[in-house]
Amino acid sequence: MHRRSLICILLALCLVLSGCAVRTEPPNDYAPDEAHRLTVYTSHKEEVYRPIVREFEARTGIWVTVVTGGTNELLERIASEADAPRADVMFGGGVESLEAYRDRFVPYTCAEAAHLQPQFRAADDIWTPFSALPVVLIYNRKLVGDGDLTSWSDLFDETYRGRIAFSDPSISGSSFTGLVTLLAAVGGDGEETLRRFADALRDRQLASSGAVLSSVAEGSDLVGITLEETARQRIASGDDIGLVYPADGTSCVPDGSALVKGCAHEENAKRFLDFTAGADVQRLLTNSFYRRSVRDDVPDAADIPALDEFALVDYDVPETSARRDALLMTWAFLLGGEEAGT
Repeated sequence: MHRRSLICILLALCLVLSGCAVRTEPPNDYAPDEAHRLTVYTSHKEEVYRPIVREFEARTGIWVTVVTGGTNELLERIASEADAPRADVMFGGGVESLEAYRDRFVPYTCAEAAHLQPQFRAADDIWTPFSALPVVLIYNRKLVGDGDLTSWSDLFDETYRGRIAFSDPSISGSSFTGLVTLLAAVGGDGEETLRRFADALRDRQLASSGAVLSSVAEGSDLVGITLEETARQRIASGDDIGLVYPADGTSCVPDGSALVKGCAHEENAKRFLDFTAGADVQRLLTNSFYRRSVRDDVPDAADIPALDEFALVDYDVPETSARRDALLMTWAFLLGGEEAGT
């Protein structure tokens, strides 16, 4: 093995043992050559990306630089760096968001694509699916009776007006997915449904998706809209919240990863995409992260319903991505009233 590569691997192991696996740039004295480097932009939480990056480094000897941030923030950064890309991979974010920036990525068919469930794949493999994420409703079990909340339509009941936890969909990808899912499930005139929902919120939304869970768990809000993954995680940690798969339908849209166009370390980026869609990482999702696998050979956890056990709406990812900006502008106007249009 190349001496410098061996040094890099040993240093990476030391960093892992010290709990410091995220770097912005390696020290010059120990920097690996370009053939052994990879830069990953990720919107995943640290508890998700860290063990995956650690294991990838250990198996490949590739030195991974991780840059974290919100999905939209990182995608805008990738767009601004188009002339001289710094990222090799975008790891995380709803695939609607990745679709919206598809001109900044290049298609890649991962090594075990035959095991990816067709409903979670992009038609041209412009992104690689990572996990399947149903949208769910949650409620505070001390303040709302089991069975009282069953559908999206229930959110328009006066009982919940002003007590619905929902985060800003221009910031939170999961809330944007939730908003589109609500429109598909309720049907009818989309703008009128948005208006009714804004009124049900009393023109109030939270700053982050994490705040949705906390607000419902603490009783500040009675009900909320979130992802199955985060709801299951908080229930397992002891929060007394209930989880509902809406009877009028929900969505199960994947988050994903994508290969940055013109990146400096394309082959290493492809190996990382292969790794995240591989059976070992996908089993980690179901065993430790409360997520659903996108593979057909990795079963979901035994304590959650199969996808065919609850109603799913028709959620067209490319179409949703194409109308994303228009939808968010309408939503901002409804939440801000006349001021939003000035």
